[in-house]
Amino acid sequence: MKYLYSFLSLALFFSSVALLAQNADPVVMRINGKDVTRSEFEYNFNKNNTDGVIDKKNVDEYVELFVNYKLKVEAALDAHLDTMTSYQEEFRTYRDQQIRPLMVSSEAEEAEVRAYYQQMLDQLEGKELLYPAHIFVRVMQQATSAQQAAAKARIDSIYAVLQGGTDFAELAASASEDQTSGHRGGAIGWIGPHQLLKEVEDACYALEKGQTSEPLLSTVGWHILKLLDKKPLEPYDTLAPRIRQFLEARGMKDQLAGKVIDSIANNSGKTVEQVLDETADRLASQDDELKYLIQEYHDGLLFYEICQRQVWEPAAKDTVNLIRYFKKNKKAYAFDKPHYAGALLQATNPTVLKQVQRTLKKQPEDQWANIVKTQFNKDSVQVRFDRRMFVLGDNALVDSLAFGVKQGKSKLNPKYPAAAMMGRLLKKGPKEWTDVSSQVVTDYQSVKEQEFVEELRRRYPVEIFKDALQTVNRH
Repeated sequence: MKYLYSFLSLALFFSSVALLAQNADPVVMRINGKDVTRSEFEYNFNKNNTDGVIDKKNVDEYVELFVNYKLKVEAALDAHLDTMTSYQEEFRTYRDQQIRPLMVSSEAEEAEVRAYYQQMLDQLEGKELLYPAHIFVRVMQQATSAQQAAAKARIDSIYAVLQGGTDFAELAASASEDQTSGHRGGAIGWIGPHQLLKEVEDACYALEKGQTSEPLLSTVGWHILKLLDKKPLEPYDTLAPRIRQFLEARGMKDQLAGKVIDSIANNSGKTVEQVLDETADRLASQDDELKYLIQEYHDGLLFYEICQRQVWEPAAKDTVNLIRYFKKNKKAYAFDKPHYAGALLQATNPTVLKQVQRTLKKQPEDQWANIVKTQFNKDSVQVRFDRRMFVLGDNALVDSLAFGVKQGKSKLNPKYPAAAMMGRLLKKGPKEWTDVSSQVVTDYQSVKEQEFVEELRRRYPVEIFKDALQTVNRH
């Protein structure tokens, strides 16, 4: 009896724990037999209903969107799209971008930053950092004696003006042949050992702060140097944030992660891929935010792939039904202002313009751009070509040429003063579906996507638990 009581107590305990766990994260829906917990739904709902989202949804509205999304993922899984090499590579790329940095310890990052700071100290060789400026006169390697003498005379005259009290920065801006530093008053920037030509560096380190050198000849020309400032390297604590930022921009975390992964793989006999898979599973089990982000990559790529294969691409290529859909819904594409379907031609002269018009008149519109490129713009741009659906009020020149607005003629390009339109004026609405093809394709894809969703809802069972849904963001 005693043992029976103990057994029942233990069973009751585990039942209570299970119940508490269930209540902590209840199932809000079941799709094709797979549970969706409140935490998963909340992650997606909250991420897609931030303050920046224009079309925000309430929970009930979002449930429909989320179910449709999950149904497409189920269809993709049934089609085994998750087994494709291309899918697996893309998924791992996104996932590993999140996982790899998490494998790097703060201690390893700190060591890397300190090592870089020590490298900076070593490069200074006990010297200070300098902030020099110069006025430069170039002497070419193959300069003649006369050219060398002219350069010497020029630097001497600049030096004489400088000695007369002219401001160094002003003279550098006007007289230096190093335009880059000249725009900064001759300032070269902070430098340390081995960053300048040796003769220039030695001269800089020989100067005191504020001192100006006599003209100095280097292997590239004449310099007049001025030491604007000097300082020792800042303490580690001062520079560490900037060093860290610099190293992170150069991929420090990814490089350190690579070392960690290679070490684990070598010591365990596993592949890099296996190490990353196991690490992702372990970290995701400890962090719901990461778990659902990885699932978002997984499901999102499947969603895109199934829609592309089953809906978007087939619909975009279904010309027969696109035409039928356009004719059936033609009123929906009526224009509220005149449109012009065609091309704006701007040529270097009227003769070229007439040649282009005669050539294009005999060819299909979808070939016009290539003809202009290969026949008229092969060696030089004689014709500017812009083919699209133009709307009254969008372009002043088109308004003049296509819609008769007088003011637009002032917008002629001086380089291309001959201009004309080729195409069709559409006052009330499009005549052909191709006049509004992008909109028609988008609308037809939406229709086919809805049909696809309806078929999926018949194929896969969906259960919604409204009581659990009422606790979303209320617990």
